Amino acid sequence: MTLEAARWLQISIRLTQALMALGLGLFFIRVGILHFTSPNWFAPIVPDILGAPLFWVYASGAAEILLGIGLLAPPTRRPSALATAAFLILVYPANLNMWINNLSLGDGTTLSFRGHLIRLLVQLTAIGLCLWLSRNRWK
Repeated sequence: MTLEAARWLQISIRLTQALMALGLGLFFIRVGILHFTSPNWFAPIVPDILGAPLFWVYASGAAEILLGIGLLAPPTRRPSALATAAFLILVYPANLNMWINNLSLGDGTTLSFRGHLIRLLVQLTAIGLCLWLSRNRWK
């Protein structure tokens, strides 16, 4: 590969990462806001062992908003991407709780086996994407 081709490849990768970070950041901000505007939609899947479902809904919503903002800003993108990957791992037990106990969301929605499997694959993909975003030293 020529030096020029390598440079264009690097620019393309950085642009792709920046666009992915933008999309992921906006998504997390939107979902975080939903935790405050529709908390009863999320509350049913909080594992009983944690207690105080609304506390956990609001806490995770605040975390999602902060992580989303962090993904948007290049200076904070790398640590935010790592923190977002960790966050996605930490909140998966709520999704697993919903799957194992066949729980409904606040609007009565339940997922099929296939729906839960897709949700798991999306979560794993998002974790991988965050880890990929964290590899770049943003300036």
